[in-house]
Amino acid sequence: MSVVRRHPASHERALRLSFFTGHQRPPSPLGEDDQMASGSSGPGRGRWVVRTLVTVLAFVLVLFALAAPDELADLEPLAFLRIPVEGLLGVAVLLVLPGRARRVAAVLGGVVLGLLAVLKVFDIGFSSVLRRPFDPLHDWSFVAAAVEFLDGSAGRAAAIGASAAAVALAVAVLAGMVWSALRLTHVAVRHGAATTGAVAVLGVTWVVCTLIGAQIVPDVPVATLASGRVMQIRATLLDQKVFAKQIAEDPYHDAPADRLLTALRGKDVVLAFVESYGRSAITDPTYASEVGPLLAAGTRRLDAAGFSSRSAYLTSPTSGGGSWLAHSTLLSGLWVNSQQRYEALVRTGRLTLNRAFQRAGWRTVGVMPGVTRDWPEGKFFGYDHVYTAQTLGYRGPRYNWGTMPDQYTLNTFQQKERATPPAHDERTTPPRRPVMAEIPLVSSHAPWAPVPTLTDWPGVGDGSTFKVTGDSPDQVWQDPSRVRTEYGRALRYSLNTLISYVETYGDDNLVVIFLGDHQPAPVITGETDDHAVPITLIARDPAVIHQTDPWHWLPGLSPTPTAPTWPMNTFRDHFLTTFSPTLNPTHLKAHPAR
Repeated sequence: MSVVRRHPASHERALRLSFFTGHQRPPSPLGEDDQMASGSSGPGRGRWVVRTLVTVLAFVLVLFALAAPDELADLEPLAFLRIPVEGLLGVAVLLVLPGRARRVAAVLGGVVLGLLAVLKVFDIGFSSVLRRPFDPLHDWSFVAAAVEFLDGSAGRAAAIGASAAAVALAVAVLAGMVWSALRLTHVAVRHGAATTGAVAVLGVTWVVCTLIGAQIVPDVPVATLASGRVMQIRATLLDQKVFAKQIAEDPYHDAPADRLLTALRGKDVVLAFVESYGRSAITDPTYASEVGPLLAAGTRRLDAAGFSSRSAYLTSPTSGGGSWLAHSTLLSGLWVNSQQRYEALVRTGRLTLNRAFQRAGWRTVGVMPGVTRDWPEGKFFGYDHVYTAQTLGYRGPRYNWGTMPDQYTLNTFQQKERATPPAHDERTTPPRRPVMAEIPLVSSHAPWAPVPTLTDWPGVGDGSTFKVTGDSPDQVWQDPSRVRTEYGRALRYSLNTLISYVETYGDDNLVVIFLGDHQPAPVITGETDDHAVPITLIARDPAVIHQTDPWHWLPGLSPTPTAPTWPMNTFRDHFLTTFSPTLNPTHLKAHPAR
C-alpha cells in the first residue's frame, strides 16, 4: 500500500490560491475556529489576523463603490453608514449560484464595482470643481480640458505624468474590486447561514429606512440606490429630444437683416468674458474689499472720460469651469448646461448674437488667446475671422494656461481691427465696417499665477517687453490662502486692464459689454450654490444707454445686491429686442424657425 505525500511547497501554494480566489483549500487537522479556540498563538493565528484584515479591506472598497457620497465635504465615516440595496441583491444572487457560475458572477460584479468606483471618483472631482456630478456619456471632454490645463500650467511632463498615473490608478481600482468581490464571495459562502440572516435583516432595514427617509448625515440617506446612475443616463438621453425642440423654436432665426440691431449701427461692439468673475468677487469680503474699490474707481474714471455704465447679474449654467457652456448660453439664447447640449447646439444653424451682427453688416471676429488647437466648433458662432494663440503674434513669455496678458490681447485687437486704416484715395477705399468682437480675457483664469503687470499701451508691441514675475503655480497652490490671494490679484488685473482699454481707445462709437463666465472653484468661493456673474454695459453715446432703461440695470461698474438677476440664456433675446426696435412681433411671426 503506497502513501501519497503532499509536498509542503505545493500545499503552501494551494493555501495562497484559496486565499485570493475563494477555492477550497485542503482541510487542516483543526478547523480555523478550533485553532483559535485552542488558544494557538502561532502561524495559524497570524494568518487568521491577516485574512480578517484583508476581508475588511475588501468590504471597505466595495462599500466605497456602492455608498460613497458624491461630495468631498460629505466623505466622513458616518456617511458610510448606509445600506446599498445593490450589494444586498448581489450577495443573495451569489449565495444561490453554483461554484463555477458564482466565481464568474463575482468577477463580473467586481468589474462593475470597479467602474462604479472610478465614476465615483469623477463625481467627487466634478462636484469639488464644477458643483455637479460627472456625466459618463458626455463629460469626457472635460478630462481632455483638464489635461490641457495641466499642460499649460505645469508643463507637458506633468500632464503626461498625471495622465499615466490616472490610468494606472483606474486599472488598479478595477483589479482591486475584482479581488474584493472574489474575497467577499468566498467569505459569504463559507458562512452561508450567517450571511443569509444578515442579508434578510439588512433588507428589511433598507425598506424601513427608505419609507421614513432615514439620514445619519444631512442629505445622505441611509438607504441608497447606486443605480441612480442609470436614471442619470436615462435623463441625459431624454434631454436630447427636449433640447432639439428648444433649438428649433427660434423666433429670430429668419429676422430680416435690415431690421436687426438698427440702434447700434456704426458702433464697434466688444463682448468680453472675464474668466472666473463671479458674484463672490463683489460680495465675498475676502475679495470685495479690493475689487469693490477698483470698480468704484473705474466708474469714476470712465465717467470722467464721458462714458456711462449699467450693471446687473446673470445666472451662469456652469460653475468652477466649462467656460464654453456659458459662452454658448449667452450667445445662443439657450440653456447650455451640459456637454451634450453644447455638442448638439454647435451642429445647428442657431442664430447667435455673433451671427445676428454678421447678418446686420458687422465684421465679426473672435479673439481667442486660450485657443491653442483646432477649434472646428468655432464655425457655429459666426465669425468672419478668429484670432487664436498662434495667430495673435505674441512674442513674450507665456503666462501658463493664459498664454498671454489681457493687455496684449486687447491691444492687438485694437491695432488689427479698430485702428484707423492707412490713408488712401477715399473714392476707391470703402470705409471700415463696424466690428463685433468676442474676447475672453484669460489672465483671470486658473491657476491665477503669475499675474501680469499693466504697462503703457504704446509700449505693448509684440509682447516681448512683458516680464514674468512672482511665484509659479506649484508654489502658490501649496497654500489655499495664497490661491485666494492670487485669484484676487489676477481678477483685479483683468478688470483694470479692460477699464484702461476703454479709457485709452474708447470713443463715441465703442460699446463694451463685459461679464463673468462663471463663479470660480470652491477653493475660492467656499461651498455655495450661487451661479451668478456680474455683467456691465459701457457706452459714451447716451442713446445706447437709454435704450437699456427698461432693463432696470443699476449705474456703475459694480452691481449692488438689488440689481436684477437674469438667467444667462435670456440675454440674447433681451439684447436683440432692445437694439432692434423696428423688429416687431409681426416680423418675428412672419419668419418662423425652420
